[in-house]
Amino acid sequence: MAKTDYKSIDEYQKNFEGEILERMQTIRRIIHKVVPDVEETISYQIPCFKYKGYLIYYCAFPKHLTISHPYSDAFWEHFKADLEGYKVSKSAIQIPHNKPLPEQLIKRIVEFRKKENAAK
Repeated sequence: MAKTDYKSIDEYQKNFEGEILERMQTIRRIIHKVVPDVEETISYQIPCFKYKGYLIYYCAFPKHLTISHPYSDAFWEHFKADLEGYKVSKSAIQIPHNKPLPEQLIKRIVEFRKKENAAK
């Protein structure tokens, strides 16, 4: 995808269709359900959600979605078992398109991040 100057998450998501778009919309709904007063923005040209600081980002690639944030050591320890089988880095979790979207896991991740931010 060519670099652009997205102004909103809707603008970012217009570049996608089908299952990839549906998966991003599901993640967005989960975030809003867990954090009703979350602020939507674009940061690093990808969807970003803020709640008492940066909460979580997501973006789409041809073979996976990534949910990201500079996760804490406590986060990694808490979700270590849940994230087995996913490709992860210090700040990203890749969710392959050929696997079901782990909606409950994403919900728990957002809840955890919300608590972390609220405690700051």
